[in-house]
Amino acid sequence: MAPVTVRVPAKVNLQLSVGPERPDGYHELVTVFHAVSLFDEVTAAPSDELRITVEGEGAAEVPLDDGNLAMRAARLLAAEVGIDPRAHLHIRKGIPVAGGMAGGSADAAAALVACDELWHAGLPAERLHLLAAELGSDVPFALIGGTAIGTGRGERLTPALARGRYHWVFALADKGLSTPAVYRECDRLRAGQASPPVVSEALMTALRSGDPSALGRALCNDLQPAALSLRPHLRLVLEAGEEAGALGGIVSGSGPTCAFLARDEAHALDIAVALSSSGVCRTVRCAHGPVPGARMVRR
Repeated sequence: MAPVTVRVPAKVNLQLSVGPERPDGYHELVTVFHAVSLFDEVTAAPSDELRITVEGEGAAEVPLDDGNLAMRAARLLAAEVGIDPRAHLHIRKGIPVAGGMAGGSADAAAALVACDELWHAGLPAERLHLLAAELGSDVPFALIGGTAIGTGRGERLTPALARGRYHWVFALADKGLSTPAVYRECDRLRAGQASPPVVSEALMTALRSGDPSALGRALCNDLQPAALSLRPHLRLVLEAGEEAGALGGIVSGSGPTCAFLARDEAHALDIAVALSSSGVCRTVRCAHGPVPGARMVRR
């Protein structure tokens, strides 16, 4: 069996509306996922056991056991097809670790695709999607990419009509934020006053028009106040992006990465230079979207 390498993108939530907590502990969500050109690569190679190695920025923070969603994805797939989970999974990180861009979920999606090919499992896309939903709310979107509306806890996906290419600048922080901690802070700040989430018509109209200025005005994230409460410094990052001329700025998912929308590639570079020189973030990355989800690049 030859090694299989799968490339998988990061995501930014153009909208993240958080409803009340459900009896199962999850929150009812309406979100608009958007896949961007920051990628991880996961290679699955033959091995006598299931093991995982990681390289790239933030690799030391990535667990090498079942705390890693990619490891759990391989075990889940093996159980589904009735085989022993034997593979060496090697992850090359390009997505920020604990940055609110679903890097761990992306790796799980890539592991499903890579191991399905390595083990000649041949599961249909619909079954892979169901397995992805068992692993986590963001994993199914990493399989398909593009731009999509997520409902339920984010796992029920409907492709969104989106015209054009959008250019982004991502300001990365020194350390991550815990997603469960951000949700707990969101609940505390709202004190039980959450309303049922709905799709933003302004956002949908902006995506259909392909107008980045309209999209920048429509960006929204219910978790942003909680992220700012836990990490007040992020206010300075958002202000710096606004001063640099971004069309819109938002905390990405549960944070702490901040995402800024630009008019075009040249404008994105200008914003990136301004953010870099401001000293408010560790580093910056430019990317574009939408891009496809998990795809094999070598086998």
